[in-house]
Amino acid sequence: MLKEYLDKAIEALNRLIELTQMDIDDIKVAKHPEMFERVKEKEEMIEKFESHKALIDREILKIAQAKPGSSLEDLLDEEMQERLAQLRTKLEELQEINRHYARFVITVGEFYNELYEEMFPVEKDGYTGRNTKLAALIEVRV
Repeated sequence: MLKEYLDKAIEALNRLIELTQMDIDDIKVAKHPEMFERVKEKEEMIEKFESHKALIDREILKIAQAKPGSSLEDLLDEEMQERLAQLRTKLEELQEINRHYARFVITVGEFYNELYEEMFPVEKDGYTGRNTKLAALIEVRV
């Protein structure tokens, strides 16, 4: 069962990596609707991964309880250790691609915020944040 859970978790991570790469490609060319369409599938993949990760944890715990005092390397055969290493590698790959994606998201978000502030001038309102100057909406800048 552990092998199956590991394979399913790795499969979910591979799909998340693929979807995130598609998001990066689309954000570069401003295909935002396509990105938003993938949100539901990404959420499903995250849930699937979390579910399989919990099952993996439970299976490893069962194995460890059956032979207390043994190390993980002694409890799992080479194939399972290899799959765990692959799972870790995929998690690190997903983390890196998410960092890359986040840079684009932050940049685009800042662009839209600056554009909004240029169109609708705002002024800082102390500690409470921004406050739109309503009279400035009519103002024409030359």
